[in-house]
Amino acid sequence: MSPASRTCAPELLLVGGGGAMTLSVDVAVQALDQAHARGLRTHVTNTADTLAATPAVTAAAGTTSAVDFGDPAATAHWAAARASTGEHPAVVFGVREMAQEAVAAAADALGLPGNPPEAVRRIRTKDACRRALAAAGFRQPAVRLCADEAEARAFLSSSTGPWVVKPRDGMDSAGVRRISGAEELAGALAELPDRAAAFLVEEFVEGAEFSVEGVFVDGRPHVLAITAKEKLDPPYFVEIGHVLPADLPDDTRRRIEDTVTRALTALGLSFGLFHVELWLTADGIVLGEVHARIGGGWIHRMLPHALPGLELYGTVYDDVLRRPVRLPAPARAAATRYFAPPPGRVTAVEGWEEVRDHPAVLHAELRVAPGDVIPSYRCGADRVGAVVVGAPTAAEARELARRLVESVTFTVEAPGAAPAGTGPRVFVTVERRPLTSSFQISHMTIEAVDIVRLRLLSPDGTTAGEGEIAADSGYGQDGPAIAAEADALARTLAAAGAPGHDPVAALRAGLEKAHADGVSAPARMLAEMAFLDRAARLAGVPVWRLLGLPEPGRVRLLHTVPIGEEIPRDGRPLKIKLGGPDDEEVLRSLAGVDAPLILDANRGWDRQDWERLRPLVTALAPAVLEDPVRDPALLPAIRAALPGTAVLLDEGIATPADAEFAVRAAGGLNVKLMRFGGILPALTALTTATERGAARMLGCFLEPPRAIAYAAQLAGLSDWSDLDGHFWVSDDPAVPGYVLDSSEPGIPRISYAKGGPA
Repeated sequence: MSPASRTCAPELLLVGGGGAMTLSVDVAVQALDQAHARGLRTHVTNTADTLAATPAVTAAAGTTSAVDFGDPAATAHWAAARASTGEHPAVVFGVREMAQEAVAAAADALGLPGNPPEAVRRIRTKDACRRALAAAGFRQPAVRLCADEAEARAFLSSSTGPWVVKPRDGMDSAGVRRISGAEELAGALAELPDRAAAFLVEEFVEGAEFSVEGVFVDGRPHVLAITAKEKLDPPYFVEIGHVLPADLPDDTRRRIEDTVTRALTALGLSFGLFHVELWLTADGIVLGEVHARIGGGWIHRMLPHALPGLELYGTVYDDVLRRPVRLPAPARAAATRYFAPPPGRVTAVEGWEEVRDHPAVLHAELRVAPGDVIPSYRCGADRVGAVVVGAPTAAEARELARRLVESVTFTVEAPGAAPAGTGPRVFVTVERRPLTSSFQISHMTIEAVDIVRLRLLSPDGTTAGEGEIAADSGYGQDGPAIAAEADALARTLAAAGAPGHDPVAALRAGLEKAHADGVSAPARMLAEMAFLDRAARLAGVPVWRLLGLPEPGRVRLLHTVPIGEEIPRDGRPLKIKLGGPDDEEVLRSLAGVDAPLILDANRGWDRQDWERLRPLVTALAPAVLEDPVRDPALLPAIRAALPGTAVLLDEGIATPADAEFAVRAAGGLNVKLMRFGGILPALTALTTATERGAARMLGCFLEPPRAIAYAAQLAGLSDWSDLDGHFWVSDDPAVPGYVLDSSEPGIPRISYAKGGPA
């Protein structure tokens, strides 16, 4: 191209360039390359430091200028001043989320095609977008803009959970967290990127999640594909996989496309690319966030493969320049899968080269190597790599991406170990484990847990003590965070050296100090398990004998029935999960059941629910009614209506003081070691309940067999044992009961058959 033709060629002004992340650089370079292919000159603006940090973008640009896209007015002023000197672009465009307001302001100042600045401000202010969509008749979750924790608590008390806490303006799910109750609010607020800024709390939407990718041509939205999304388990919202086109029935696809295009029009958008998030719920389509850019997650690589011949950014330029626009139809499929190895220090990676060189891979990256530390996953920026593949169908693409990612093996250790000295060395690991089947209770469905293990090693490398728990994110239990706490606590306890003549008293003092210092109950329990196991091994006795407990004997189990599962009629005591919309139907189905009934509503009833269900509950005369109501003021009336029923409190009972309240208010309690912080504080609570003649249940979460056996040592002090949580976590058989094999010192093992420990 001659200098004269370059001068006459139309120009693309790419506002905001690309960010420092690999994906953002790739998007910006593609946008510039497609401009050059159309004979456009290119000029990139960005902050000076990011221009320096993105040499690939700078090299692909014709010219650059240091302009802060975070100030839309300043960007518009700069563009207008530049145009007055004869440098007037033909297209103003941007590929970054945070640059979209500056893009709109510059286009408006220059009189060029673009989205109205007020429309972009509206969609980038999440609560304003929700209000606009709701006003236009689209389904939206209830949302509240909050200035402080008090306003958030007021919203929680007036709405139905779970909820999502999020920044008012953000990206990549940074600071976005699901909470199930007010007790989790403070922790979620502490993770917001800007603690001083207003934030949003909105009702959590239950449903399959999708996004819609498209482009505006002649001011009208055209859908290119619908993307199916997969995320890691809450409480965070980290996307782990994408597949497009989503495998949907034609009528569902048409409804989604119609809803999205109408919503974009209602919001006043008419230019560039769009990425709209949504949920398919039992009540229909619920729209999520709306973006005036293409989606992340390497969707910009997936779309051109699935729609051969598509040039995303070139389509926008052609539309502005009034050149012919051709939108190809989907002919193939593509998928992205992110690596999610457990957090910790990487010691080895195997299989990466084979994945990188696979012929179906469109893009692959891995950002960690031996010696690097993988953080816990709280937002998209915490992911350590991805594989993008193409395949003939969506199902094949999804399976291939999953298989390739899983073929890469990461060996990871928790960072840090105990200082050298007389104490044992400490190692903590985290492993994500899917349940053998999903487990549904009143406010969530659980699909997987984090198995956190703590090992104490002797100088010769043998295991001196071992603890193992499961962390369930649905209950706000963050496996990597618990591992980090337990690692630090165990190193402190180990560094204290020999515990003297009374190892239990020394350990109790160390754990009580940890409790006062704010160490979480699961982390304290994990450390307690490992150190009591070590102390019992050194003493040559099982833990229950070390603590002076009665021999547990046979542990007879309740048969837990999650919400939605068929109710068995085999004569075993049944623990029925309630607290959902079908409680009346479930209670009616229990009429005539010839077995003790334990009804667990998980605080799911209010006064109106109790009055409606009271005749059914009293007719059943359950043996136990657990956590029936949210308001303790209703407990006297419930106890009066059920004189032969043991009423227990469970949720929120986590300290000896809580146990005293449960005994006083309800006459009984359910003790879970994960809540109390281990067997020592749980023993105190059970002793108090026994002395007061209260009803006692020993409970659990979904936990591995070692943790269940550890808790079962207290079975001799309880009236009911609800210790079957390992049946969902391991391959152990679901049976009516078991015994503890104490033939070896330390923590006993569960035994199901004569001489057959599990």
